[in-house]
Amino acid sequence: MYRIGLGYDIHTLCEGRDLIVGGVKITHEKGLMGHSDADVLIHAIIDALLGALALSDIGTLFPDTDKKYKDIDSTILLKNVYEKILEKDYEIVNIDSNIIAQEPKMMPYIPKMRETLDKVLKIGQHNISIKAKTNEKMDAVGEKLAIEAHAVVLLRKRRGE
Repeated sequence: MYRIGLGYDIHTLCEGRDLIVGGVKITHEKGLMGHSDADVLIHAIIDALLGALALSDIGTLFPDTDKKYKDIDSTILLKNVYEKILEKDYEIVNIDSNIIAQEPKMMPYIPKMRETLDKVLKIGQHNISIKAKTNEKMDAVGEKLAIEAHAVVLLRKRRGE
């Protein structure tokens, strides 16, 4: 049995925070505002994984009202969700994702992002696609006010049903 999940996230850029995307610290004068480290890519992947198995969403599982998640590294949240996927006896077949940012350029960081995600998910970097896009200077992303990400995951039951 196969299950598909779709995830999306957006965070506002702000002063005084590190920019973390895909578990990688990116050199930039602004970071993303959020309760955790605000890793927009990992949050989209988490929502895709949760959605594939109808396990709610990131905000329900890790509420921003809970102090234990304040400034937490999103790879920790991803590991927690991955364990839930395994508990349900599913495995990740592949991930396809987009990071949409007018700046900074994401392309140089994508190999490290794929490596970082694979360290948590152990599915092989060849099964993790990350693409970098801009919004051609349109909307909040194009005006350099925010960064967004989209992710699609395919899960497969590990044993027959």
